[in-house]
Amino acid sequence: MAQKLHPTKIYIAANTRTALVSVLNARLADSVDLATQMKQAHWNVKGPNFIALHELFDTIHGEIQVRVDDLAERITALGGTALGTAAVAVEKSRLPAYPLDAESGADHVEAVSTVLAAFGKSVRTAIDECAEIGDADTEDLFTGISRDVDKNLWFVEAHAQGRTDRQPFSGFHRSNRTQTERRRGFPRRFLRATMPDGRGAGIASRGHKRPAEAHNDLFPQL
Repeated sequence: MAQKLHPTKIYIAANTRTALVSVLNARLADSVDLATQMKQAHWNVKGPNFIALHELFDTIHGEIQVRVDDLAERITALGGTALGTAAVAVEKSRLPAYPLDAESGADHVEAVSTVLAAFGKSVRTAIDECAEIGDADTEDLFTGISRDVDKNLWFVEAHAQGRTDRQPFSGFHRSNRTQTERRRGFPRRFLRATMPDGRGAGIASRGHKRPAEAHNDLFPQL
C-alpha cells in the first residue's frame, strides 16, 4: 500500500517521491535491525580480543545510528513518514537474525560480518533502484552508506584473517633460546650454570645458586 505524502514544494514529482519513500523505508527497517544487532554483539562478546571487538562493535553501532537518521530524514524531506519503530523493523527487516548463543570473539565476528554483508547487498540494490527511479540525491545517500558498510565489514573481517600458524607466547623469544632450552623449558640461567665449561661458577658467584642447589629447588625430593 502506497504511503500518503505530505505537501511539499520540493521539485520532485509525487509518484517519484512515493517510490523513493518505499525504498528508503525498506532500508530504514534493515538499519534499525542492524543497529540492535551491533549492540547485541557489543554487550556479549567475550575472549582474549574482548576490548578490541567490544569497542569496534560499539563504533559501528554509532555509525549506523547516524545513517538511521539520514534515511529517516530523507524520507520526511520527500514528504513521507519514516517508519522506524522496533516493531516495524521486526516485521520488515530482511537481515538474517542474530545468533543469540554467540559468545566468543570468533562467533561474533562471523555473525557481525554476515549481517553487515547482507545489509551491504540490500543497500547496493537500493542504489540501483534509486538510479532507475531517477533521483541522484537519494542514490548518493545510499552510495555513502555502502562505502561505510564496506569499511566496517573490512574492520570486522580483519579479525578472522591473517596467519594461523603462530606459536603461543611462552615468555621467551625463540631466537634468544637454545634448542636445549626450548626442548626442556629450562631458564637459560640455570642451564648455563650447569654447563661443564666452567662458566657456572661465575654465575653462582654473582648471587645465583649453584647447580646442585638450583636442581633441588626445581626438582624437590618427593
